[in-house]
Amino acid sequence: MEEILSLLEKKNARASHAQIAQMLGLSEEELEKKIRALEKSGVIVGYKTIVNWDKTEREVVTALIDLRVTPQRGEGFDKIAERIYKYPQVKSLYLMSGAYDLGVTIEGRTMKEVALFVAEKLAPMDSVISTATHFVLKKYKEEGIVFEENEKDTRQVITL
Repeated sequence: MEEILSLLEKKNARASHAQIAQMLGLSEEELEKKIRALEKSGVIVGYKTIVNWDKTEREVVTALIDLRVTPQRGEGFDKIAERIYKYPQVKSLYLMSGAYDLGVTIEGRTMKEVALFVAEKLAPMDSVISTATHFVLKKYKEEGIVFEENEKDTRQVITL
């Protein structure tokens, strides 16, 4: 099962079932049965395309928000996390160790839109003690995919 997951996650989720089955030495039917089981059990939760939005006309601002929160009695961090991840601007949310409790990735059209989301939606929540917003200026790599590899200068140095 781990080989299937690794191929789908890291190599190429667009590979056909026939190609993946051949790589793993399985029949296509066996592979499809295993993938359906992984989907049904919640191990595979979705399929995603990674887009370099800088190469399109769409303006996207990404921000990483660090939150310090007070865990709720009997609920821990889960209840506050549930309130936060329901917002469509929230792209990812993690329980963290260290100086902050939750790490939130959000997207908006402008820096002002992102700042207003933090000021109007996140910061006023009862359990939120503090926020720290970090705007992403350039993405070099996401989900293991390098966006632009610099071409190496293959010219030779000439000295006199």
